[in-house]
Amino acid sequence: MIDHAHDLACVRDATDRLLRAVARLDNASLAEPSRLPGWTRGHVLAHLARNADALANVLEGRPMYASAAARDADIEDGAARPLDVQLADLRESADRFRAAGDAPADWTRTVELRNGVTDAAARLPFRRWVEVELHHVDLGIGYELADAPAEFLERETGFLAERFSGNPDVPATRITDGTHAWDTGRAADKPEVTVSGPAAELVGWLAGRRDGSGLTAEGGELPKLPPL
Repeated sequence: MIDHAHDLACVRDATDRLLRAVARLDNASLAEPSRLPGWTRGHVLAHLARNADALANVLEGRPMYASAAARDADIEDGAARPLDVQLADLRESADRFRAAGDAPADWTRTVELRNGVTDAAARLPFRRWVEVELHHVDLGIGYELADAPAEFLERETGFLAERFSGNPDVPATRITDGTHAWDTGRAADKPEVTVSGPAAELVGWLAGRRDGSGLTAEGGELPKLPPL
């Protein structure tokens, strides 16, 4: 069972960490490159704010974005804003998402995200938690995956393993952090390769943030994962 109320609280904690960290920056640092190719830190912050609004839209029964072009334009238009405007937008959009999450709702219903993707409404708070944690790391301002809560790393590993499950381009793979294990990739009677390592390294590899050099592959080479 997904505990959406617990995940909403985790989103609040992660957002508070992000806001405190961003508040220590300055205007010049927002114009510097982030760890995401082609995006400055300002792009990352604009995306985070618009994603909060997009997920609030979904919770309230509206389309996630007006269009793909509108999504991209909003991020581009918001990237160059000064720090005080970025911070205010992050706070206010987080408050709107929180209000949407706190409203009485049927959390068992199915909702539609981008590109025809559907999910249970109850999983949307976790999806927002993922956005805040990963993009905090993408800012490149001292927060790393190893700093993220252990619960987040465990659940995100399982979530990403599920996304690659059944993918014919990914060999049947067993993933383990030494305590937990997940299966992913194409269907097979047994894993073709076992990938093991610290939770932060597993998430980094699965999420396309690390090259997997901190992991060990047994039975074959480390699988090359398609983009998420």
